[in-house]
Amino acid sequence: MAFLHKLSKASSLASASLIRHLSNVPENTVYGGPKPQTPNQRVTLNQLRQKYNKGEPITMVTAYDYPSAVHLDTAGIDICLVGDSASMVVHGHDTTLPITLDEMLVHCRAVARGAKRPLLVGDLPFGTYETSTSQAVDTAVRILKEGGMDAIKLEGGSPSRITAAKAIVEAGIAVIGHVGLTPQAISVLGGFRPQGKNVASAVKVVETAMALQEAGCFSVVLECVPAPVAAAATSALQIPTIGIGAGPFCSGQVLVYHDLLGMLQHPHHAKVTPKFCKQFARVGDIINKALLEYKEEVTNGSFPGPSHTPYRMNPKDVNGFSKELQRLGLDDAASAANEAAIEPEKMNMVNTGSN
Repeated sequence: MAFLHKLSKASSLASASLIRHLSNVPENTVYGGPKPQTPNQRVTLNQLRQKYNKGEPITMVTAYDYPSAVHLDTAGIDICLVGDSASMVVHGHDTTLPITLDEMLVHCRAVARGAKRPLLVGDLPFGTYETSTSQAVDTAVRILKEGGMDAIKLEGGSPSRITAAKAIVEAGIAVIGHVGLTPQAISVLGGFRPQGKNVASAVKVVETAMALQEAGCFSVVLECVPAPVAAAATSALQIPTIGIGAGPFCSGQVLVYHDLLGMLQHPHHAKVTPKFCKQFARVGDIINKALLEYKEEVTNGSFPGPSHTPYRMNPKDVNGFSKELQRLGLDDAASAANEAAIEPEKMNMVNTGSN
């Protein structure tokens, strides 16, 4: 019986571990009674709605891999967006258009493994939802089932995009809309240009946001629009707006992980880093400095030193190894092995003497 008890306990622990690693775990308010979520549990749409109703700003960061997702988790960010901007930031393209669904799914899975707390949202990449509502729903399903996301984001407010958003919501998948500057539409927009700068364009931004709300979106991203336009859209909607280059009057804000950390100093990234982005750190400078120091220490032979050469053979094994090498006719290799065994001891003696 004790064995069976231990087996049952181990099985329960394994199940709990599995649940923690699943993205789409809802609040259990039906089968177990209402349970308040702890900070370690996944952020839900209900929690975001509560923040919105209280007027508490929502934080979103765009990230593309496991390490950045872990950082977002630690910082307590509300939403992690796996954006198609990975095409530019990670893959080095000049636009978001080239990235494929399969590439996006790799990024989604990596983020899902690292971020256990934020609501996870995956972008539908260009060319994967425009043809029909069936294509849009199929792509959204893959983002959740294969990518481990909780929701999807799609760009634009044309009638076909509104129809696609509605179909995806009706399929049981949460959707964030995206209006203003929509990078997937640069062919029509004539490049990365702010929107809403004249009356007609400003009204279109607000009307499009309202249409996406009507389609069932739980939030709308407002990108690169003047602050009055963002304020008007936020006031007109009954769902949260997430601003990026849209001023302070939105329900929340989003920035790209690499941009806000100041990670990228290469000329390519200089031209794709937006004007509205505040660099909260200059991590790229620190990375460059560290790489230069690494190169210098490898070049001058100071790395790796004794403290970074931790694996030792005892003298008896070194001697036996040397003899085996000599037996194989590898006298130079035997000498090299003997010298390498003595060198760390010399270095330790030097370091001890200097102290």
